[in-house]
Amino acid sequence: MQSFLKDAEQKQVVDQRVQQWVFEINYVANDAVAILETYSLEASKGNDARFASRLKACTCICRKETKFYNVSKEIQSLKHRIMDIARKRETYGIRDINNAGERPSNLPNNQSDMVRTLRRTASYVDDDQDNIFVGYQDVVETLLAELLKPEPRRSVISIYGMGGLGKTTFARNVYISPNIVNRFHTRAWICVSQEYNTMDLLRNIIKSIKGCTKETLDLLEKMMERDLEIYLRNLLKEPKYLVVVDDLWHREAWESLKRAFPDSKNGSRVVITTRKEDVAERADNKGFVYKLHFLSQEESWDLFCRKLLDVQAMVSAMERLAKDMVDRCGGLPLAIVVLSGLLSHKRGLEEWQKVKDRLWQNIKDDSIEVSYILSLSYNDLSTALKQCFLYLGMFPEDHVVHADHILRLWMAEGFIPRGEERMEDVAEGFLNELIRRSLVQVAGTVWEKVTGCRVHDLLRDLAIQKALEVNFFDIYDPRNHFISSLCIRHTIHDQGEKYLSLDLSNLKLRSIIFFNPEFNSMSLINFSSVFQHLYVLYLDIRGGTIPDAIGSLCHLKFLSIRGIHYLPSSIGKLKNLQTLHVNNYGFSCQLPHEIADLINLTHLAAPYSKPLKHIRKPTSLQVLHGVCCDHWKDVDPADLVNLRELSMHDITKTYSLNNITSLKNLSTLRLLCYADESFPALEFLNSCQKLQKLRLDGRIEKLPLFPNSITMMDLWDSELMEDPMPILGMLPNLRNLYLVAAYEGKEIICSDNSFSQLEFLRLDSLEKLERWHLSTSASH
Repeated sequence: MQSFLKDAEQKQVVDQRVQQWVFEINYVANDAVAILETYSLEASKGNDARFASRLKACTCICRKETKFYNVSKEIQSLKHRIMDIARKRETYGIRDINNAGERPSNLPNNQSDMVRTLRRTASYVDDDQDNIFVGYQDVVETLLAELLKPEPRRSVISIYGMGGLGKTTFARNVYISPNIVNRFHTRAWICVSQEYNTMDLLRNIIKSIKGCTKETLDLLEKMMERDLEIYLRNLLKEPKYLVVVDDLWHREAWESLKRAFPDSKNGSRVVITTRKEDVAERADNKGFVYKLHFLSQEESWDLFCRKLLDVQAMVSAMERLAKDMVDRCGGLPLAIVVLSGLLSHKRGLEEWQKVKDRLWQNIKDDSIEVSYILSLSYNDLSTALKQCFLYLGMFPEDHVVHADHILRLWMAEGFIPRGEERMEDVAEGFLNELIRRSLVQVAGTVWEKVTGCRVHDLLRDLAIQKALEVNFFDIYDPRNHFISSLCIRHTIHDQGEKYLSLDLSNLKLRSIIFFNPEFNSMSLINFSSVFQHLYVLYLDIRGGTIPDAIGSLCHLKFLSIRGIHYLPSSIGKLKNLQTLHVNNYGFSCQLPHEIADLINLTHLAAPYSKPLKHIRKPTSLQVLHGVCCDHWKDVDPADLVNLRELSMHDITKTYSLNNITSLKNLSTLRLLCYADESFPALEFLNSCQKLQKLRLDGRIEKLPLFPNSITMMDLWDSELMEDPMPILGMLPNLRNLYLVAAYEGKEIICSDNSFSQLEFLRLDSLEKLERWHLSTSASH
């Protein structure tokens, strides 16, 4: 069936019957996997050779045979369904593209080539600013002046315009502008969207200011709307504040919020972004309103060329085609950027002409609807990339998704093909590909790597629409108290208790994703029966207690939990678990000894309080975050043969870290000292021959020699007394260097031929630095 899907996915755009056929394929595949899992689980129970187990198996043989009989009946039913699907394929004329020898021109010949192509170097620094500031330089100056003018009255600045003009991106870049950060020490950002809850909005503003500590969350949970409003007013009473209210749709939403923003005559500001003119105009009768304009023809072409991956390959005939298509985008930045991303993956004049022909089929009033461009770009994706893109629609609007999370979620769901390359590298390549196509926005980068991403709300709408068409996932609607029983992935953004009151007993759910901060009734989740087929359990919730029944989720591969202090011993039964992530709002959590039984665990990120020695022979671990130095001393690193990334905290001078040299595959290392402590001797670092990325946070008495493999280095609060540049400048592969409060001296010297590969240098909080001697041949 796989070999026919490519042709079917192309035809389903215009043929609803083919779309249904694709859905039936996916549904049968999911049922087949569930049957195989049920059988393998039951069969494995009989492999224990111990006498007691055999005796118990004999007493239960009838019950077990009944289960096998049921499996057999399900297989027979599945066969009939597959035969029916095969007949429909012939009726609809769906061809075997692989056998026909057809292949998209832009795809490499094998997976290794594909991974290298997808992981090719690309700079994502200031990616959003490229989009927003083309043609908007005058707007930047105008709005910054409005925000910073000496007017003491608390005023509202409203930015409005249609979807795709860049309102949110523009507001975000103004929000993080150094001039703004330095003038407004209290800042908050909230996204409202069409469906809003005033209490949630007030809580989100408070959390944006105060942080998500356990004390704050406990306090907010007890408050009613009036209490929240008073509490927020008191928070904002003294400081000069800036609050961004993003994506405001209704005046009523603003009316319910504005009472919480006091006017202390100190120059505080509120920024509103909205698609509606009346909302912008009536937010403040003395405020400032700016309507974002469409790009001019020249500005549109400038933006298109900035986003095109290979401008040099565009011959004159292609340029004429492109200018015609860009003109029809009507100056809408999102449409131009997505079109550029689409054409970047088409080679030659003929391929560009095909894109134009397909766009021209949907001309309306001499311009192209942005939805057609977005759909065309989506339809151009491979099957795997479509799944990865759709998955992002499960997250709330304007939600910043941690890149590591989305990569491991894709892996757990089975979207990432297995091959010679590491699945993590393939997944990262897929994310980079979606970014290059401008279907995903970069929200944060560290060490040239994307750390956070988001999707534009119009693209998120597209993902939700396409997902519903093929029953890929559904978002619970508490107003109608409904969620599709045909979807194997459910996401809940509100009223989790109400969702769990639905009849979910007959579903074979693969993923449950909770984004419900107020939900803390873990006991309501029926792990043992309703969720027995889960691969993914993502609980971005208030916390609570994890019941022992979680151990029944034998197929679980990804588990992410917030606000949990203790995990039950039954977690040791999750033999297929690959990722365990616990965010406890800065507090430690207790992991049971049974975590040693998680033989397939590759990614452990948890601020745990139990010693690491309880993880026996953790040969699968590749990423380990949250380990305390006090626990590390009992570790035998020789068992961590595949560990690539290590983060350790609470280091003191009394500990030796020399055993880190036994981590032969370590490429990323972050070490954080305890309070005002100093690092112990760091000479061991020179023996870590595969180390590429290093962060040292804490006092360093003497800078060691580093391995030549280092490409990225951060030194924070090092308080070095000797100039670090002579040592750091000799590193032949160093591209990224951050020195933050790292040096106490008055001068630094960069000599000839130093820093031969350096691309990014940040010097921050070097309070005593007076002189920087830079040789003319130093660095590039």
